[in-house]
Amino acid sequence: MSDWQKILRDESISSLEKLAERFGHDVIDVEALRPAFDNFQMRITPAALGQIKEVGDPMWNQYVPTVQELEVVDGVIDSLDEDGDSPVPNITHRYPDRALFLVSPVCASYCRFCTRRRKVGDPEKIPLNQFDSAFEYLRQHTEIRDVIMSGGDPMMLSDRRLEYFFQQLRAIPHIEIIRIGSRITSHLPERITPEFCEMVQKYHPVYMNTHFNHPDELTPASVAALDRLAKAGIPLGCQTVLLKGVNDDPKVMMELMHRLLKARVRPYYIYMADQVAGGEHFRTQVEKGLEIIKALRGWTSGLAVPHFVIDAPGGGGKVPLLPEYVEEITEDEVIFRNYEGKRFVYKQPRGVSVPAQAPGIAASGCGAGAAAAAAAELEPTVVSIESGKKKRKAGEKQRKSAAG
Repeated sequence: MSDWQKILRDESISSLEKLAERFGHDVIDVEALRPAFDNFQMRITPAALGQIKEVGDPMWNQYVPTVQELEVVDGVIDSLDEDGDSPVPNITHRYPDRALFLVSPVCASYCRFCTRRRKVGDPEKIPLNQFDSAFEYLRQHTEIRDVIMSGGDPMMLSDRRLEYFFQQLRAIPHIEIIRIGSRITSHLPERITPEFCEMVQKYHPVYMNTHFNHPDELTPASVAALDRLAKAGIPLGCQTVLLKGVNDDPKVMMELMHRLLKARVRPYYIYMADQVAGGEHFRTQVEKGLEIIKALRGWTSGLAVPHFVIDAPGGGGKVPLLPEYVEEITEDEVIFRNYEGKRFVYKQPRGVSVPAQAPGIAASGCGAGAAAAAAAELEPTVVSIESGKKKRKAGEKQRKSAAG
């Protein structure tokens, strides 16, 4: 057993009784929290536990169960309809050229806002013995060039098991990029061993999207783990979730983005918290996210400004949101405001018709008619996501018929 596995097994808190021993039975009402615990298990690693400074702080809120998890208003169990886009076990194929590959059912620590809480922690729901059909699907679908390994947390697998996945994926000629989605650098930095860093270099390009929600999560141990990954040639990004009571503050977010860049991690996404049952108490208004992006853009390096997105409920995919900077577009000029709110005018090139207007942007005068004409001429052929699903299903039927 590896050192990191011993730390995970022997030093983590994985029961309400142990949590009550640590913080007091007056703080942890074991019986009241039991239904929330039974609905979604708990584990808090020593690293995550060490980040908790006091009861009710941002780190506490992320990992400690609460009775609020049982208050379901408009939350959905599979809020992103991942199962609806799953042609075979462990694969979600939503976007044209990439696929999500669930390779691990467990995490080092369990985030209470988890969008995949319906599956995570249950090996029967992310089966470890049904990968043959997943690899076969990836082989057959030559349009897939990018595979995102997720779970659970892929880094909970042994190096030997991870190398098996890398070997299988690298044997598929059309797969160019392998990505790992992991929160291990925050929860169990000891997992980033020299042995893993040496092994992974054989299978580049391999990317890792980390997950940090608060600047206090970038501890010296976490930063050292990120340094080992960067030195192994792994480009690092960060996916952050906007969470009420954790990071719904522009100053906190700016500090987080700055500290990520110092650790050689590129801020990639800020997600609105998903509309998942059990995590509704973490959700903020969308305006809060726009306020945060407005406080970042222009006021700090563009490297520190991630995309702010909603992962559309029902499987629509990630939709970027931006504060409103553009006021008006005509054939002659574009009127907009900068990060300070100052108004500017950009002159359009002469003799070029204005393209179709984005929703919410005004067109005036003769430019409105030209915009409509240009929109009709330039409108591309769009295949809806639903149509894409039907085509894939039809293709699967044809293959099965040919095989039969």
